[in-house]
Amino acid sequence: MQLEIGKVYSGKVKGITQYGAFIDIEGGGTGMVHISEVSNTYVNDIHDHLTENQEVKVKVIGINDAGKVSLSIKKVASDGEQPAKKRRNQSGSSDNRSKPNVWEPKKHPPVSEMNFEDCIASTRIFNSAISKSLLPQ
Repeated sequence: MQLEIGKVYSGKVKGITQYGAFIDIEGGGTGMVHISEVSNTYVNDIHDHLTENQEVKVKVIGINDAGKVSLSIKKVASDGEQPAKKRRNQSGSSDNRSKPNVWEPKKHPPVSEMNFEDCIASTRIFNSAISKSLLPQ
């Protein structure tokens, strides 16, 4: 049987190791479900989720050059859910990747656009920072 990436198959757990489980896929073929692909939650002990000879549905997520098949149980469960809405990036094209959580400094307007109070406040903050850095430690 020719396995296709992205397709869901039924199978039976044939062996369990500390890093994953080996699955015999119906119609022929064997693959491995890595412990990180068993559940959407943290899996400390795979035996809490799987037992030998248990019937499972698996999704083929990869086949390497040597013919080893990578499987996922958690991606079968997430197939029934609605896909995340696509975000629009700054160029206007859609983007499935989420924006990284990166701190960015507050953007200050150029001095030419500041009013008098903003200029005085900026000068006080700057002078305070300078005086603290010049004090002996």
